Amino acid sequence: MSADEVRDGVSLTNLDQPLFDGADATKRDLVDYLDAVAERIIGGLRGRPLSVVRVLRGQAPFMQKNVPKYTPEWVRTVTMWAESSKREVSYALCDDRRTLLWFANQRAVEYHPTLIHAGADEPTHLVLDLDPPAEDDAFALAVGAAHLVRRALADAGLAGAVKTSGAKGVHVFVPIEGHQPHDVAAATRAVAARAERLDPVLATTAYIRDDRGGKVFLDSTRAGGATVAAAYSPRLRPGTPVSFPVSWDEVDRVSPREFTVRTAAALLGERDPWAEHLPAPQRLPDDLIEEGHTIPVARVQAMHEGKRRARAKRG
Repeated sequence: MSADEVRDGVSLTNLDQPLFDGADATKRDLVDYLDAVAERIIGGLRGRPLSVVRVLRGQAPFMQKNVPKYTPEWVRTVTMWAESSKREVSYALCDDRRTLLWFANQRAVEYHPTLIHAGADEPTHLVLDLDPPAEDDAFALAVGAAHLVRRALADAGLAGAVKTSGAKGVHVFVPIEGHQPHDVAAATRAVAARAERLDPVLATTAYIRDDRGGKVFLDSTRAGGATVAAAYSPRLRPGTPVSFPVSWDEVDRVSPREFTVRTAAALLGERDPWAEHLPAPQRLPDDLIEEGHTIPVARVQAMHEGKRRARAKRG
């Protein structure tokens, strides 16, 4: 088979090169996987400003937000203000197979869309990113924390769907509608706090890593203009795993290592479990939002605490 091909008008080159050290996959494996799940992954990317993680031969991986100057004119883009870098950024919109294949040929391994559609101001999902400690049973701990989040959501009259992060953790997504970013961010903090109270031995909302005490971090900062790895996105980890949707009944029985760019498409068949598992958009309860507004923003609180500790150390 040739190392070069053309699909949907996109020239694909050097397909037989290793993807990255430890990938256990070639660039062809990446392209073939993304092509096989194109319709399903694009469902979560369409209309959303996209950041990707690329890995070029001989270089360290990097996150690309601004599209390069050589981007084809048929790739749709949207210009937005990026608060983190304090500048205007031209983001790609991955709305079709052709654009996805172009990104794959650019060795874009990870796909991180925003939680808000381009031109809109209301987040479409509330997201909890559950990050376990570095232990052998890390994923099992993350799953335990996911069940806490599910209970906290149910107690608030909400429902969500779960997927592996593609790393060692778990993502819980709650489709929502009709809320501004600051209220969604507040509600996310409140859900995390309620889940923590259900089992403070297992889970923590402590943003500073040294304060987590070997517990699962309930990361409530994925709100507003933040991005999250899309369902079906490959991850730049050993074996090139993918973020894979599972049902709440299945999540205790799976391992994230099962789902890679070489196995996931066959496991999916013709199904789109992410679309199947996501409930309809929901309104957030007022009391959840109100509670969240009483909880300090994690990054801001951590910044002030870091400065306080530095002063105390100097003193």
